[in-house]
Amino acid sequence: MFQEFKKFLIQGNMVDMAIGFMFGGAFATVVKSMVDNVIMPPVGMLMGKVDFSQLFIALDGKEYATIEALDKAGAPAIKFGIFINDIISFVILGFVVFMFIKAYNKLKEPPVEAALQAPAQEVLLTEIRDLLKK
Repeated sequence: MFQEFKKFLIQGNMVDMAIGFMFGGAFATVVKSMVDNVIMPPVGMLMGKVDFSQLFIALDGKEYATIEALDKAGAPAIKFGIFINDIISFVILGFVVFMFIKAYNKLKEPPVEAALQAPAQEVLLTEIRDLLKK
């Protein structure tokens, strides 16, 4: 049973898929960091020094200076700033994956089609016909 399971894991795309998941997770972390630390600060500055990660609506009706204070109080909230950051991360990640797939499809060799040959029976019949014409 172990041998069958080992064969299943090693066969085909299972190893490729596992490697893809590992790289995907690592790449998602890099994209998230890029959005949070590189893209959103200038966007926030252009929009009046807004820190998107601190945008929220407290649902208990009280005022909180930061998300940390809100979380410490245990108050429910709609954290739409974090949601905006996550949407931007998703769009960037989706675009990069699209570009990788597009490049992969260009590099992938087209399937080699078997040469179009007539079946052996048709070849023989054609030869017989040609001989009879003589």
